[in-house]
Amino acid sequence: QVQLAESGGGLVQPGGSLRLSCAASGSILRFYVMGWYRQASGKERELVATITPGGTTNYAASVKGRFTISRDNAKNTVYLQMNSLKPEDTAVYYCNARQGATRTWGQGTQVTVSS
Repeated sequence: QVQLAESGGGLVQPGGSLRLSCAASGSILRFYVMGWYRQASGKERELVATITPGGTTNYAASVKGRFTISRDNAKNTVYLQMNSLKPEDTAVYYCNARQGATRTWGQGTQVTVSS
């Protein structure tokens, strides 16, 4: 069973950048559809981006052109590069691994965009 650990969150000013990492253990990530989700305070969790084993990516409209999801199968890690950050990007960001009907979540990492 895969275990996920996110890192890279923090406080950044509007217009700044952060890169989130999601390291996996217990299984091989290249067989999974990987995703980043986020949940702002008082709101439901929402999809940010996904990447398939073949490398096809999908983004929420709110982040398209600013965020990039990628995977390094050799390191068993998935990344989310976030540029041009806005205050509305403030949320806890979660990594997700999906294989068939099985979903696994990480513990989340806080991203705060504020001046």
